[in-house]
Amino acid sequence: MTNIDLYCCETHTSRGVSRRSLLMGAATFAAWAYLPKFARAADGRDPRLVVVILRGALDGLATVAPVGDPDYAGLHGSIALSKDGPHAAIALDSFFALHPSMPEFARMYKDKKAAVVHAVASPYRERSHFDGQDVLESGFGGPGRVQSGWLNRALENLPRGERVMSALSVGPTTPLVLRGAAPTVGWTPASLPTAADDTAARLLDLYQHRDPALASALAQGLQIDKAALGDDMKPKPGMNGVAAMRLAAKGAAKLMAADDGPRIAALAFDGWDTHANEGGPVGRLAQLLGGLDGALAEFESGLGERWRDTVIVVATEFGRTARINGTDGTDHGTGTIALLAGGAVNGGRVISDWPGLKIANLHENRDLKPTTDLRGVIKGVLRDHLGLGDRVLAESVFPESASVKAVQGLIA
Repeated sequence: MTNIDLYCCETHTSRGVSRRSLLMGAATFAAWAYLPKFARAADGRDPRLVVVILRGALDGLATVAPVGDPDYAGLHGSIALSKDGPHAAIALDSFFALHPSMPEFARMYKDKKAAVVHAVASPYRERSHFDGQDVLESGFGGPGRVQSGWLNRALENLPRGERVMSALSVGPTTPLVLRGAAPTVGWTPASLPTAADDTAARLLDLYQHRDPALASALAQGLQIDKAALGDDMKPKPGMNGVAAMRLAAKGAAKLMAADDGPRIAALAFDGWDTHANEGGPVGRLAQLLGGLDGALAEFESGLGERWRDTVIVVATEFGRTARINGTDGTDHGTGTIALLAGGAVNGGRVISDWPGLKIANLHENRDLKPTTDLRGVIKGVLRDHLGLGDRVLAESVFPESASVKAVQGLIA
């Protein structure tokens, strides 16, 4: 049966979920399930927003390669992509090319439903994964400042009235970006084969006699799991990370496609710390990007007609070094990329104030220099897609960020 400790909107300990947090999670789901039908706004839009966090630091120079920069190939060496040959990438324009493991994103880009922001970074300038992820997800200018995330604070400040918004956390624990005062519901596909329906029913019957409140929580967990996965997509034993990305996206899309389902979701995919054997078109990064590409495609197909009003933001805590290391990998860096996908994206372009890759132009002589603040990208999406005002964005969602202006024109 499903692993119901994953349905709660609490942070879990390694020893399992508490009865209290399980009951709170069930209450959150019950409240979500009985929200009134979403009332369409006057403009006819029904917006969805998905935030995908890539933990471990994505190599932006290997994902969207500046093949037109004369210094790129020498720095990225054996893992550099090229315009042609065995390491050929998918041309996005005359200067940038996309990793060949992302054909679905390339198709969306060609259809002007995907975009790239290059040479981007959060305000963090050190190289600790933990602190970098904290800054990325909290929305503050430094680590350790707060225990809530910018996406939860955005949810709290959404315009009232026509829109009824709810949020979905996908994964075994709620990521920091979605923690806070606004209620959310959590879901993750089980990593083990599920039990037969009659086994679950017997367990539910047992709880109903011994602990009715816990029985209600279990029933809610079974309900959301069935809605997310259905009978056609059961997890397989030994499922790898690439397949797990697609499974998580497919389940989340099913939930978000419903009229009374969540409008906002957050997912975190681990494993992007490519210190060794990063590999060009066929290495470790290629496998990870293939999983991400598949997840984006699952959102597109699963959301159906809702895709036209959807924006997916893909971000990572920092980039990787411009020069490869001695093990055909890259080390912790600074500047990287953010990806946007969805029917509401004003796409078909790479947005970048390109700093160049000459040694004198690198950050600390080693990293792609960031020229765009990631907070400005996210502000542009939250303002033009969800209707949040500039003042709320500068003071509540991303505190002390008045100098960081929202990027214009990201939403179609």
